[in-house]
Amino acid sequence: MAATGAARLRCPTLGLPPLLTLAILALACDACKEVVLQVPSELPAEKFVGRVNLKDCLKSANLIHPSDPDFQVLEDGSVFTTNSVVLSSGQRSFTIWLFNSDSQEERQLSVHLEGPVEVLNKKLHTEKVLSRAKRRWAPIPCSMLENSLGPFPLFLQQIQSDTAQNYTIYYSIRGPGVDREPLNLFYVERDTGNLFCTGPVDREQYESFELTAFATTPDGYTPEYPLTLIIKVEDENDNYPVFTKTLYSFTVLENSAVGSVVGEVCATDNDEPDTMHTRLRYSILEQWPSPPTLFSMHPTTGVITTTSSQLDRELIDKYQLKIKVQDMDGQYFGLQTTATCIITIGDVNDNLPTFTRNVYVTSVEENTVNVEILRLTVQDKDLVNSPNWRANYTILKGNENGNFKIATDPQTNEGILCVVKPLNYEERQQVTLQIGVVNEALYTREASARSPMSTATVTVTVKDVDEGPECIPPAQTVRIQENVPVGTRNDGYKAYDPDNRSSSGIRYRKLSDPRGWVRVNEDSGSITIFRTLDREAETVRNGIYNITVLALDADGRSCTGTLGIILEDVNDNGPFIPKQTVVICKATMSSAEIVAVDPDEPVNGPPFDFSLESSDSEVRRMWRLTRINDTAARLSYQNDPSFGSYVVPIRVTDRLGLSSVTSLNVIVCDCITESDCTARSGERTGYADMRLGPWAILAILLGIALLFCILFTLVCSVSQTTKQQKILPDDLAQQNLIVSNTEAPGDDKVYSTNGFTTQTVGASGQAAFGAVGGGVKGGGQETIEMVKGGHQTLETCGGAGYHHHTLDPCRGGHVEVDNYRYTYSEWHNFTQPRLGEETIRGHTLIKN
Repeated sequence: MAATGAARLRCPTLGLPPLLTLAILALACDACKEVVLQVPSELPAEKFVGRVNLKDCLKSANLIHPSDPDFQVLEDGSVFTTNSVVLSSGQRSFTIWLFNSDSQEERQLSVHLEGPVEVLNKKLHTEKVLSRAKRRWAPIPCSMLENSLGPFPLFLQQIQSDTAQNYTIYYSIRGPGVDREPLNLFYVERDTGNLFCTGPVDREQYESFELTAFATTPDGYTPEYPLTLIIKVEDENDNYPVFTKTLYSFTVLENSAVGSVVGEVCATDNDEPDTMHTRLRYSILEQWPSPPTLFSMHPTTGVITTTSSQLDRELIDKYQLKIKVQDMDGQYFGLQTTATCIITIGDVNDNLPTFTRNVYVTSVEENTVNVEILRLTVQDKDLVNSPNWRANYTILKGNENGNFKIATDPQTNEGILCVVKPLNYEERQQVTLQIGVVNEALYTREASARSPMSTATVTVTVKDVDEGPECIPPAQTVRIQENVPVGTRNDGYKAYDPDNRSSSGIRYRKLSDPRGWVRVNEDSGSITIFRTLDREAETVRNGIYNITVLALDADGRSCTGTLGIILEDVNDNGPFIPKQTVVICKATMSSAEIVAVDPDEPVNGPPFDFSLESSDSEVRRMWRLTRINDTAARLSYQNDPSFGSYVVPIRVTDRLGLSSVTSLNVIVCDCITESDCTARSGERTGYADMRLGPWAILAILLGIALLFCILFTLVCSVSQTTKQQKILPDDLAQQNLIVSNTEAPGDDKVYSTNGFTTQTVGASGQAAFGAVGGGVKGGGQETIEMVKGGHQTLETCGGAGYHHHTLDPCRGGHVEVDNYRYTYSEWHNFTQPRLGEETIRGHTLIKN
């Protein structure tokens, strides 16, 4: 289109001298009377022409009416064609009538449409007027309609510099649409400053363009600062509103109140916001199934609500709506889009489960348990497998004894009636039950004329069967005095035939008898004492001895019962003292408390009498008993006894004179507490107890064995040296032994310095060395010295008073070393460290 402005007043005041501006405003400018719109020469029907500002004329208008039927004016001032319009003379005018019914105000607004020829004539006229007035280099508001159809190039406006009166001025522009994307969309005539557009523009892509204009002289002089030009792209309704979804799904509960919110839809429009092009209206086009109409949609918010409270899921569980959104505030020429909305009706518990029958009859054999005897069916129109459909069954009457139980089958929703406790035909031949049923979920409707629970009556017939004996009660008792003579007979266990309540024909057997004390008569069930009854035995609990009896009829059917023999107590046990060792810490106490017990019943027990049972006067002189209560006494010492252990016999007598003697071990200890004395009883009482562990004993035995081995080897070595010439080991081959004898008391044995006896010196002076060191010889003191040398022999050199032994060939010849050369050194090196290790290990184990 060729419109160069959406709504511009016919007063080009900007850039004019102040006096001329006032003159033009006074003569021609009336914003409420005349508006000029520049349009193409041909306009199709329903085409946007431009926008006028109605609020400048009348702030609030109830009625907007154009005088020309070919045009329509909306509330926001948008002007549209209703029919095709051709500007044959280049222009066309009409009047817009505005009326406010509240204030009775009325205004008129004149609209002039100018085609391209008229625009060019006005441009030339403006140039003449401006040539007579001084202009200013200032921006002029400019706009263009998006998607304009031309003709192109389309004139937009003219820029002019005041310096053009004195210089030759060349005009140029830069910016988006010129030398930046989109390229070459705008250009300016160099000599005139006329600004043109070369093609259509999409506002959704470019809302406006900011250009920079330059005014220069041919020689490059710039008399003006760069001028910023804003070209606004006026929106055209070229974008359809679009729903955010093509298919919406919502759920609303049945029986919802009128006005209940179902859901909200939303649509978007890419046209200019806050204009008629983006003012959207929502509506429902169709509903399936059709009437009655159950839903409505808010025209501006898109919220869907219910218009009826008669939504019934059991009738229709789903609705489909075809919805529409239209821009231009829903005007018939606005662009529109449709979508589909699926509304699912949610289930609520508005239908009670009802029994398919009101009366049921079934039967069951007596003594039967854990069996299903009946299934009850119900009908429920609510959603299957939901809490609104699942049934809960309850036995309301007739199950006072707890013989029955009813449960719900999760698959079929049936009620399963079972017997969980056996029925007795002899007691009751028929049982009548009242059963009720409700849903898991609460019922939502309050029906005054209808009970919220459906009920049914079930009659259960008990069938008689030939039963075996009954052991009733299962536990029976008899009273027998303990220690009665063996062979004593007494009543036993009795079972009955439930059909005739008789015990005839029933045989009895003993199943369990822990001590084997009784025998059971097979025909009568009576018992005979087989062994002496002892009430104080471990198998007797609370004075009752239990045996188990099996009762059988002629057909082999049986029952089991327990016979409890209540043993009546006799005074057959004397009281005694269970704690037979007491400790008296002499530092903190002078007595100990002793307590006696009696296994018999209290009637045969306390009070007890305590006395010292000893003919030894020393015991009576040292100890004294004092009564504390019926079952306890205090034992205290006299005459300051020494630490140690004492045996004190004490006799305890019950109230009937039966007694027993307990030898009490009394420990007098040097301690503070009894536990202290117990932990170190040897040190405290003088009887230390030394014990060796198994490892200590093993180490001692190994040491003894090793010593025997060493001794055996030494004996062998000595015996060999007496038979042949003595041989020195290699480690002594380079040494001399110098023995100096001095007078000293002693014997004929030589003791080595390490404490071991190494040799015995004979008359010939020959010796076998076990260790190197000094020793004592009979009648004098012998000193052995080690002197390095060659192969030497042991020889005695000197007189009777003083003997000097040396490893020097004084008298003997050369000694050859044979297979005994390592005897001494090997055993010395092997035994010495091991003897030390075994000795240390033995001491360590003994300490542990």
